[in-house]
Amino acid sequence: MNYTLHQLEIFRKIAEVKSVTKASEQLFLTQPAVSIQLKNFQDQFNLPLFEVVGRKLYITEFGEEISKTAAKILEQVAAINYKSAQFEGELAGKLKIAIVSTAKYVMPFFLADFMKQNERIDLTMDVTNKMAVIRSLENNDCDFAMVSTIPKKLNIDRIELMKNKLYFVANKDFIVSKDRLSIKNLNENVFIFREQGSATRLAMERFLVKHKVQINKKIELTSNEALKQAIIAGLGISIMPIIGIKNELQTGELQILDVKNLPLETNWNLIWLKTKNLSMVAKAFKKHIEEEQQIITAKHFSWVFNA
Repeated sequence: MNYTLHQLEIFRKIAEVKSVTKASEQLFLTQPAVSIQLKNFQDQFNLPLFEVVGRKLYITEFGEEISKTAAKILEQVAAINYKSAQFEGELAGKLKIAIVSTAKYVMPFFLADFMKQNERIDLTMDVTNKMAVIRSLENNDCDFAMVSTIPKKLNIDRIELMKNKLYFVANKDFIVSKDRLSIKNLNENVFIFREQGSATRLAMERFLVKHKVQINKKIELTSNEALKQAIIAGLGISIMPIIGIKNELQTGELQILDVKNLPLETNWNLIWLKTKNLSMVAKAFKKHIEEEQQIITAKHFSWVFNA
C-alpha cells in the first residue's frame, strides 16, 4: 500500500461529513481533486470504504474503522509538528473554543492578534447553541467557552470580556407613532423568539413576563441570523444583542425601538472549568485575554458602549 497523509486527511473528512462536496469545501479543494484522491485511496483496498445509494454517500463498517485509524495517524503527525515547533522555541498546539452563535461577532476580535503572533497554533472554534456549548465544556471537548450567562451547575473560572446590550428591534417599515413605544403597545405585535435554552430568549421572556406583555402570536427560530432575516422581512419584532446587527442598523434595514427599561444588559464571558488542566497554548491565550481585553474592546467595540 502506498497511501499518503493527504489521502488520509481527505478520507477522514469525507467520512465525517458524508459528502465529497462538503469535504472539498471544508478542505478548500476542488470537488474533482477530492474525488480523484478518494478513488486512489479506495484502489488500495480490496474491501469498499463507502457506497453510494441514490445520491447519498454511506461509509461502510470497514471504512469507519479506516477513518478512525486515519484520525489517530493524523493526530500523531500533528503532535510531531507541534513538538518540533516547541523545540524550536515556538508556541504550538491546538486551541479549542466553543461559542454561542451571537458570540461569533465578538470572539474573532479577541483571537486575531493571538493567532497572528502564534502561527503554529491550530484553532477550532465551534459555533453552536448554548446547550451544546455547555455540553462541550462539561465533556472536556474544548478549552474555553464564550457565553453571556454563566452556567450555575458548573464550577468555572471566567474573564468578563465586555457588556452585551439587548434591544427590541424591528424592520425599517415599522411605524412608531410616538418617540417612545409603550410596553403596553407591544401586545399588538408578533414576537420572534430564539430556541429554548438560548440566553437571548431567556432575557426576552423575563422582560415580557415582568412587564405583563401578552403574547398573542409568536415565531421560534434556531439561529441569530435566521431571526435577523425574519425581522428584516417584516415577520415580527424581537429582542436582539446589538453586537449582531451593526451593519443592518447602518444600512437602515433594522431599527432599534425606544422601549422603556431597555436595553437589557448582560456580559460576554470567557469561561473554563476550574478543574481543567490548561495546555500551554490555552494558558497563553488566557494570558493574552487578561492583558489585552481592555485594548481590544476599546478598539473594536466602543460603539457598543456608546449605544
